[in-house]
Amino acid sequence: MYSLVPLEPVDYLVIGHAAHDLTPSGARLGGTAAFSALTARALGLRVGVLTSVGSETSLAALDGIPVISIPSEHSATFENVYSEGGRKQILHHRAAPIDFAHVPEVWRHAGIVHLGPVADEVQPILPKGFSPGLLGLTPQGWLRGWDESGRVHPKRWEDGSALEAAGAVVISLEDVGGDMEQVERLAQHTRVLAVTEGAAGCILHWHGDRRRFRAPQFYETDATGAGDIFAAAFFIRLYATRDPWEAARFATLLASHSVTRVGLDGIPTEEEIQSCLVEVLL
Repeated sequence: MYSLVPLEPVDYLVIGHAAHDLTPSGARLGGTAAFSALTARALGLRVGVLTSVGSETSLAALDGIPVISIPSEHSATFENVYSEGGRKQILHHRAAPIDFAHVPEVWRHAGIVHLGPVADEVQPILPKGFSPGLLGLTPQGWLRGWDESGRVHPKRWEDGSALEAAGAVVISLEDVGGDMEQVERLAQHTRVLAVTEGAAGCILHWHGDRRRFRAPQFYETDATGAGDIFAAAFFIRLYATRDPWEAARFATLLASHSVTRVGLDGIPTEEEIQSCLVEVLL
């Protein structure tokens, strides 16, 4: 869908596929683009989204956020299958690739541009003509491969040029299959690297230093999207304070609250945001 209404400038532009997540209770909207956009709006920013979805996916949850969606036969469709052996993730469909040419001029100078691929749908380096205050990467979609059946597995991705161009990068330990050597290699090319570890919190790499931020413990109902909420909160707080340690503290706290609710209901509330701005991690 293309907006016929003149677009206004945005503070936070997120580029990536909104996902069509298949769950036992039915399909629901997911993906970095959805979770991060809604988190950024909750934090008071003007948000824009460039994505690609098929007709089967409703973007109603993003009402009020300007969305440019490239037409696609299918949405990026994921299914998570859980067993005693752990989680098996299946990619049933990929949506159309995302071309930066679809980004309107008025959005190319956003304070924060967040590249958030879920299935290798967008290039990792911005072309000429973009001038964000902060370029944030969540390389999850570049760190995923899949076999002929669609089963997802970690793959190696260490694009030094893309990492060095970014102001900050957020990955999860799951994204790299728990490979700490790969984390160290990524950190060598990255100004600021945050590695989320689920309920354990995150580890921040900055200026050759490394610091752990432990998450407060909440009863986990659904961890889907927690990493995307972390990333958006991290980029926004980093841009506002220029303090990676403070950004990691805030994002860890805020993402911890999200797991107490299901899906997009985990988007931070105003009360949670205000609490996390002043709360101190012990």
